[in-house]
Amino acid sequence: MSAHLDQIRDQQRETWDRFSAGWKKWDALVLGWLAPFGEAMIRQATIKDGDRVLDVAAGTGEPGLTVAASIPKGRVTVTDLSERMLQVAKENARHRGLTNFETRACDAGALPFPEATFDAVLCRFGFMFFPDVAAAAQQLTRVAKPQSRVCAAVWGAPEKNAWATTIMATIARHVDMPKPPAGAPGLFRCASAGLMKAVFEDAGLHDIHEEEVTTTMVHETPEDYWAFMTEIAAPVVAGLAQADDQKRNRIRSEVLDLAGQAIRAGKVELRSTATIIAGTRP
Repeated sequence: MSAHLDQIRDQQRETWDRFSAGWKKWDALVLGWLAPFGEAMIRQATIKDGDRVLDVAAGTGEPGLTVAASIPKGRVTVTDLSERMLQVAKENARHRGLTNFETRACDAGALPFPEATFDAVLCRFGFMFFPDVAAAAQQLTRVAKPQSRVCAAVWGAPEKNAWATTIMATIARHVDMPKPPAGAPGLFRCASAGLMKAVFEDAGLHDIHEEEVTTTMVHETPEDYWAFMTEIAAPVVAGLAQADDQKRNRIRSEVLDLAGQAIRAGKVELRSTATIIAGTRP
């Protein structure tokens, strides 16, 4: 791996470690919000009891925890760059009484497992942040058994994801954010139509299926949305760090107003759309 990719990976690890406390605090909300994406992945992965399943870049443990609960005779391994995120995953497994669940800190571009180890391989919202998307896809394919499914979720276009753009676009209007280089890690890096299909094909997968899934992020109040995004989202914190107190207060006021406009039945509801993509290893 080049020194540049090493640097990106190390920055990612440091960022996820730093934000692990926020993810732990909001874990229940995230669990419910992202569940429909995990459910679609599990369905496409055709997982059976007794299977050995790998969940890459799983953070606090999902959808691997849900899989482990559904296959008591199987075994689930979840990986992440961040030991601190995996510590939360271990606690979650313990609270659910899951004994068929283990964690492994590692880089998705260099998975420490033999070839053809797993009956299904999952990766929910990891590809956008990998230093080398193609290398990660090749690794996920390598550790999958022949005829097993590799399944990922990536965020769709910005206009379909108000949960992120409500605050990020507001920050961008007030702060001169540097434009990231093409292909740099970021939320919408894998959103382009056909990109992930091509990545999967290049990794040697076939029978590739794509599905768009839309759900809603729900918060009790606009203030809850602001607290959530400023405690779990590194780009938000980085953007706000460039604003003085006056600009920050203006940004907060505008975000709360926009979130208030998204109130339905007394709660803030923000659209969240992802592409689920699955392929079979020959």
